[in-house]
Amino acid sequence: MSAGRTSAQFTAALRNREQLIGYWSLLDSPIAAERLARVGYDYLAFDAQHGLFGYQGMLNNLLATDTKGSTAVGMVRVEANDLTYIGKALDAGATGVIVPLIDNARDAADAVSAVRYPPLGRRSYGPMRSQLRIGPNPADAHEQTAVLAMIETADGLANVEEICATPGLDGIYVGPSDLRLAIGGATSTDPSVQEEFEQALTRVRKAAEAAGIAAGIHNADGASAARRLSEGFTFATVAADVVHLQQIATSHLEAARGGAR
Repeated sequence: MSAGRTSAQFTAALRNREQLIGYWSLLDSPIAAERLARVGYDYLAFDAQHGLFGYQGMLNNLLATDTKGSTAVGMVRVEANDLTYIGKALDAGATGVIVPLIDNARDAADAVSAVRYPPLGRRSYGPMRSQLRIGPNPADAHEQTAVLAMIETADGLANVEEICATPGLDGIYVGPSDLRLAIGGATSTDPSVQEEFEQALTRVRKAAEAAGIAAGIHNADGASAARRLSEGFTFATVAADVVHLQQIATSHLEAARGGAR
């Protein structure tokens, strides 16, 4: 993605199943977000479900993402499949929402409805910040705003084909930790269910392809993201700032201790 692409261009690329790469943020640090937005990622995803910030933090991080020099748009994983949470994220200026714990087509339809204004949906009109860059007309918001359903539960996997066929859904997004637990893993990284996990990913990816929507997945590192994109996922997120902060700090500490001996 080229620098400075708009929300409309990003959403069009997503819907066209072009390859996109993003970064996941848990920290309430607009300064970090501003720096990350300049690295070259296509989107920054701010985690309002498990992240360490509230509404003001979400708003501030979205503001930081839109500063001069940014290559990224701001996405938000909302707290729940709820009209209020989704509306607040969009009003704050999110280009799209990632909606967790989608179990069936009804859940997916509810998520779509929360993103679209009447008569297409139930979103309340009050684009306090988003009107400056997305919209303010409902038709513009519909064109420029994306809604993604997370596939991370046993029911979500069982119903993935009907979820992907939901009218108005722009894509699905795999939560690998929860999905691994859902298929019987003892931990979020349990290698004993790797074969079943890979089969689940194939099913999800093929369901999205058949429906003509985007297929995304969360990844621990860039190499894993590259692998999933090569397999046919259309967008991949590298996670996450709080984890990488600890990892790089640890590596420098180990290097310093080793060199001091």
